[in-house]
Amino acid sequence: MSGDRFYKYRFENDYSELAHPDVLNALSAAGTSQFGSYGLDEYSIRAGDLIRRRIDNPAAEVHFVSGGTMANLVVLSSILRPHEAVIAPGGGHIFVHETGAIEATGHKICTARGVNGKILPDEIEAIVSEHTDEHMVVPRVVYISQASEAGTVYTKTELTEISRCCRNNGLYLFLDGARIGAAINSGACDLSLADTAGLTDVFYIGGTKNGALFGEAVVICNESLKADFRHLMKQRGALLAKGAVIGLQFEALFSDGLFDRLAKHACAMARKLADGFSSAGYDLHYPMEANMVFPVLPSGVAKKLHDLYSFHDWEYLGDLTAVRIVASWATPEYAVDDLLADLADYT
Repeated sequence: MSGDRFYKYRFENDYSELAHPDVLNALSAAGTSQFGSYGLDEYSIRAGDLIRRRIDNPAAEVHFVSGGTMANLVVLSSILRPHEAVIAPGGGHIFVHETGAIEATGHKICTARGVNGKILPDEIEAIVSEHTDEHMVVPRVVYISQASEAGTVYTKTELTEISRCCRNNGLYLFLDGARIGAAINSGACDLSLADTAGLTDVFYIGGTKNGALFGEAVVICNESLKADFRHLMKQRGALLAKGAVIGLQFEALFSDGLFDRLAKHACAMARKLADGFSSAGYDLHYPMEANMVFPVLPSGVAKKLHDLYSFHDWEYLGDLTAVRIVASWATPEYAVDDLLADLADYT
């Protein structure tokens, strides 16, 4: 789709807007103030403290990086030895949408089919048992996303079972939290950030898709993964000289409940979209559990909507098309109402 094409509204992702005004105001207020470099500034330190309090883990390390692919790359490459591999769902971001970033570091991704975008403990066990000797890679990390690429969320029971499976098999558990704000504020998830910290070895909190200009917060909970992490960040180009720019944003997001309010709004708009599609008689390709909706539409209807709105075709199913429609922290309710009204005209 052309970037300069006119649409009534863009529903293709949750980062088409620049940033929430409170975040921009925080950046503007810093103005020409001087600050420490490479994430050792007062803003990043305060933001890290806010996150540690939120996850109830004063010993956790918090590092700020520019984006999700960078977070995945620096975390996984820091953990894996040359002969080790990562287990991931077949639709996982590191496998499908990161241009082979992990493979480019020399590490194999072992994929599992999963169910509705989520990996199952039995699949992890099967992959571990299949890798038996020195002629094969050694699985060492399990990678999952919260929310998943299918917009579904892991419950506390599910994440507990995966965590137990990892620990029983000597695996680290890494959770991609690009949309963790939407996941934990969706109503479909009974996990908190503190629960997540207690069940994973390392995870990250996404700011890019929840009101920040850019930036993610990598949270390392396992003591054995903390050593020399800043060295490894620097080597991968993840240690920003002006790291304060990200710290400032996370300080704003984690002050006065802003992070959760923005995520709740995205989920509420997605729920309204999902209910509207269901009321119009359309099935959903995946359960609606966070801020992404996957209605299955007649391909002709999808095409007509494409003339007015930007969104992704997810899967072609004969004469039907499963599409992905994403609500963001800034999606106005009138845009949702407009889309559903236009849908009614084509139904």
